[in-house]
Amino acid sequence: MELNTDRLASQLGSEPLRPVYLVAGSEPLLVLEAADAIRAAARKAGISEREVHDMEGRDPDWDALEASLHAPSLFASRRLIELRLPTGKPGNEGSKLLVGFCTNPPPDVALLVIAGEWSKAHAGKWSEAIARAGHAVVAWPVKPHELAGWLSARLRQRGLKATPDAVARLAQRVEGNLLAAAQEVDKLALLLQGQAGMLDAERMDALVADSARFDVFRLVDAALSGQAAQVTRIVAGLQAEGEAIPALMGMVVKELNTVSALARARNFAAECKAQRIWDSKQAVYKRALARHPPERWQQLLAEAGRVDRISKGRVRAGVETSDAWQQLERLLLAVADKGALRLLAS
Repeated sequence: MELNTDRLASQLGSEPLRPVYLVAGSEPLLVLEAADAIRAAARKAGISEREVHDMEGRDPDWDALEASLHAPSLFASRRLIELRLPTGKPGNEGSKLLVGFCTNPPPDVALLVIAGEWSKAHAGKWSEAIARAGHAVVAWPVKPHELAGWLSARLRQRGLKATPDAVARLAQRVEGNLLAAAQEVDKLALLLQGQAGMLDAERMDALVADSARFDVFRLVDAALSGQAAQVTRIVAGLQAEGEAIPALMGMVVKELNTVSALARARNFAAECKAQRIWDSKQAVYKRALARHPPERWQQLLAEAGRVDRISKGRVRAGVETSDAWQQLERLLLAVADKGALRLLAS
């Protein structure tokens, strides 16, 4: 059966654990939460052993997965095996394996397939087989006109009520970033513990920090995600609030170092594991890596060092005297949009 993310929790609570699940979509938060719900249901069903097979790269090891699916459990009566498909396409070999598993699933294995990309073109016999034997959960992106409804539902789940104006104000602040939206709703739930009543727009303003202005983490994410307009808005807000650039540059340099290392790595998944990058953040890095070649990330990292020196006054008089805020904005715009690289020379 194909489900949306809203129906998954009730479905998991009303039936025994299915032998196979597919969670697919390009929205990291929704995919992560759906996968977490299935993991929780597996634990509730007594499954304590978990394996992860990541099919990243050109030569995925399907033989290893097949051997694992049919191997006896060492520590528990049942196992949860996770198959991660960053591209959402298992290929012929993987498709054949998945169809075979769904036709006759082993009694001691529950299989969770997580696809990082999804569209109708990704579906095939393998996903149809999963939907028949278990559930296929598609986490479609929340469209701009759907965001207010999504936020209202999330607030209700946390025991909060808000006026349409208050919800609209919250939607404006998070600018479509579901992870930031979820964090803001969770923060509201903590701040308003035990308090009843309806949140209006004025109260929302007083309680919710303007992430687009204060949060350097979101500034860097906006650049890596290719959101040039959001970069400009956040930089302007940070500057207006009197933030010091040297305090921001540590995070900027750190993130550019990370992307540069990922760009040079032969195995993206292995490098993410080595750097302890969460699954929910990997999609951001993938979008950035698709925008620039590896050598350009080194150039951007060097430019970040120059901006850091300008911000700290460590440049020779008359050589690099440009405004540090302007140079930071140009750097991040170049990260967000390759067409803005020309700005770095000016």
